[in-house]
Amino acid sequence: MTTRHDSQVSNGVGVLGATAIGIGGMVGGGIFAVLGVAAVAAGGATPVAFLIGGVIAALTAVSYSRLSVAMPSAGGSVSFIDGVFGVGQVTGTLNAALWVGYLATTALYASAFGHYSQTLLPGSWSGGGVLRLLIVVAVAAPWLVNLADASLIARAEGVIVAIKLLILAVVVAAGAGSVDTSGLAPSSWPGAGTIVGAAMLIFVAYEGFELIANASEDVRNPAHTLPRAFALSIAIVIVLYVLIAGVVVGSLTPEVISQSQDFALAEAAATTLGQAGFRLVGGAAILATLSAVNATLYGAARLSFTLATEGELPERFEHLRWNQPIGLHVTAIGGTLIAVALPLSSISGLASAIFLLVFAAVNAAAYRAQIAGRWRRPLAATGAAGCLGSLGVLLVRAVTHDRTMLVSLVILLTVAVAAEHRILRHRRTGPHLRVTSAGR
Repeated sequence: MTTRHDSQVSNGVGVLGATAIGIGGMVGGGIFAVLGVAAVAAGGATPVAFLIGGVIAALTAVSYSRLSVAMPSAGGSVSFIDGVFGVGQVTGTLNAALWVGYLATTALYASAFGHYSQTLLPGSWSGGGVLRLLIVVAVAAPWLVNLADASLIARAEGVIVAIKLLILAVVVAAGAGSVDTSGLAPSSWPGAGTIVGAAMLIFVAYEGFELIANASEDVRNPAHTLPRAFALSIAIVIVLYVLIAGVVVGSLTPEVISQSQDFALAEAAATTLGQAGFRLVGGAAILATLSAVNATLYGAARLSFTLATEGELPERFEHLRWNQPIGLHVTAIGGTLIAVALPLSSISGLASAIFLLVFAAVNAAAYRAQIAGRWRRPLAATGAAGCLGSLGVLLVRAVTHDRTMLVSLVILLTVAVAAEHRILRHRRTGPHLRVTSAGR
């Protein structure tokens, strides 16, 4: 007898669909936002920096794939961390940090939207006030979409992803023939520490693969589909990012990259496709970042609601305002404030640091749960060590290059720790706290 659930699973998401979710999550607004940041930091070694970031993401994806098969849930990272370690001060802080990461990515996409939009406006619109106004619009418009119909842009996401990939492919194909290989030669590379630091600075460009885990309940034949989807999506995006980085660094001089780091991809397109190429990439960036803000607001709202029901956020976050979780409005406000207050490079570093911390915890969960298999369990340990080591490199870099990011990170994490202590102390015996013994 075939049950309704069996029928749904048999008609669920396959390898291609799950892979598309992962690619769409990664190739969102991130590559448009952080490419110039990476190029300024790593110079001719920018493709290597993206490769290093991809390796760390690939190690972590192994843990996500095994946990998704063993513990399928729309909760993704939160379900894995709470399911293995239980709900407590440390896990609550990590989950709250994940939500802060969504605030930072909202800010990253909004800031990128503002910079790309401003380049398409007349020169008289080049002031800082205009940029801040565009940033507000970048968050306010998707916020209103979520109030009206949260799935409006989601239904068109497949088309948006296809447009982004097509335009990026055009830029790579058009620019490949004009690449100056001397700009990519090892002799032009900075030191190894600088390259790794740059890789971690833009690690946020890879974080979207975790969306596959959120869709695990709807996947057909999870043991077959999920590992392949994670592997394919990461591999495809690594190749794409390395090629794009090579074209940009090989097409632009270091001086031009420094001057146009907030819209470097559009500037690279202009070298081979002229002003039409600049506007094409600029338009794609605007579309990509808007859809990314929309998806991030939607996900952050649901995440905050889940954390509240688990007793890891104040009970008021379980309530709705204007028919949406309160977390939607808090994320929109917080993301806007971060985008207006911090430069793009600092936001990128802030988001990357938070996701490296959360991914280290997910790798640790895969290791402790003992579901990673004979050879995958050592990979989980390697992934955890890699994320923590990468976080350390990023923090050391911040001490000398970006203290604004470091101070912002310390403040946000301190608030998360203090808030979780206060919240869990009062809700520890409440009905919302559901501690699982899995993995203990």
